[in-house]
Amino acid sequence: MTVVKAVNVVKDYGLNNQTVHALRGVNLEFHGGEFTAIAGPSGSGKSTFLHLTGCLDTLTGGSMLVGGSDTGKMSRQQLALLRRHSIGFIFQAYNLIPVLSVEENISFPLTLMGVNSKEIKERTAQVLRDVGLEGMAKRRPKEMSGGQQQRVAIARALVKKPAIILADEPTANLDSAIGQEILELMLALNKAEGTTFIFSTHDQMVMDYARRLVRIRDGRIESDEVKA
Repeated sequence: MTVVKAVNVVKDYGLNNQTVHALRGVNLEFHGGEFTAIAGPSGSGKSTFLHLTGCLDTLTGGSMLVGGSDTGKMSRQQLALLRRHSIGFIFQAYNLIPVLSVEENISFPLTLMGVNSKEIKERTAQVLRDVGLEGMAKRRPKEMSGGQQQRVAIARALVKKPAIILADEPTANLDSAIGQEILELMLALNKAEGTTFIFSTHDQMVMDYARRLVRIRDGRIESDEVKA
């Protein structure tokens, strides 16, 4: 099943009275259950592609279908609902809310979705177990290591049970040993839940773990390889 389809996607930015061509006619398709890395140097367009997939930015040209919906034809409210219910995000900076506890950070998306309190409690407890953070529910982000904070971010993304998780440089702020732990965790969750993971990265370790590797440079797809 196709969960993301990009057709001739173009994205231009204005910067210092100049036009930056971030994406130049990208065609890509992703299916349910993929564990894919989009790799390239800084400025290649990989994060831009993730932001467009996640409805965090708008297209200059082409079309982007997410879960069968053409995002370019959707209202801001429809895009917000698509993000809220179908897409999970994991960022390199974790983006946790510092004044909230671990369990409050994780359960926050469910509150926005209107899930009842009993189910919120059950689902939050389950993802805490899934990511190995049992016993840390009451901690604040500042009381945790970088690796633990990234586990909270993963749990927050997973608790919605989204079809797609977009991970933008998720290992960038972690040392290699912790980065490997995080990748092993995400791969195990991918296999167990069938959730589609799409990474943007320049980390060779992420590329090695990916089952499909898309290389992008100067806004164009350079190669697209599915590993044996």
